[in-house]
Amino acid sequence: MTHTMLKGSNVPVEATAVRAVLRWTPGTGVPDVDASALLLGASGRVRSDEDFVFYNQPRHPSGLVRRLPKRSVPGGLTDTIEADLGALEASVEQVVIAASSDGAAFESVPDLRILLFDAASTAPADGEPLAVFDVRPETGEETAIICGELYRRGEGWKFRAVGQGYPTGLIGLATAFGISVDESESADEGGSPAVPPVPSVPPRPVGSPGAVGADSQITVQHQQPSYGYPPPVAPPMPPAVPVGAEPGAQQPTYGYPPPAAPPAYGYPQPAAAAAPAPDPHFALPPQGPQFIRS
Repeated sequence: MTHTMLKGSNVPVEATAVRAVLRWTPGTGVPDVDASALLLGASGRVRSDEDFVFYNQPRHPSGLVRRLPKRSVPGGLTDTIEADLGALEASVEQVVIAASSDGAAFESVPDLRILLFDAASTAPADGEPLAVFDVRPETGEETAIICGELYRRGEGWKFRAVGQGYPTGLIGLATAFGISVDESESADEGGSPAVPPVPSVPPRPVGSPGAVGADSQITVQHQQPSYGYPPPVAPPMPPAVPVGAEPGAQQPTYGYPPPAAPPAYGYPQPAAAAAPAPDPHFALPPQGPQFIRS
């Protein structure tokens, strides 16, 4: 007998192993949907990151909870979580079954439902389901939804229809249950579990002050000392020419005599101007008596 469930209702699970099958109708603009499972302890949180079964970690280390390949069925697609409830450790109190969407919110996913089967069925979605719950997003902005949960009750297990959504995707859902998330792994799906990346300073454009580019890297390499050889001497910078001065004109060095012109190597030097010849008729003026020897 199949139990058609309402949100918040629960039913006992007689099977010792079950398959929780997510089913939806694909189409244009419909995002892909992925099933995942979290194994929770008595605190309502995972015992370690290994208790998260999803597309990047499709099998729990115990092998008792696993994600099966997606299937195409008449009128839809399915993604399945299989759990061996009877063999799970006593420290596992709940197995949460969740769905996450890739690229759009669940308002774009038609006919989403979860079907619970006895794992003794010959195929993941064959036979009569034990329970069916039509999952309806509450706001339409959810990108992850807890569809249902399997939980211990006394010596047995029960299944509850949940339908609780998260607008933060699989990252927000996983973090809420104690998973350490690494966003570098979430670039492809937009919500896979992650350790937040170390922020980096964006590079400046090449050519701007302090920019690191191909040209500046070459300059830095040339500035390194050449061990065993004297470093090259940088050529002197030419003096600035004042505004309005003629090109090539000798500029005054205020407060200091101008430097001598450098020798023109390879060419004869100009001869210095000859001193004028003495005047033969030159005579000293008459001297006063104070200058005559006695």
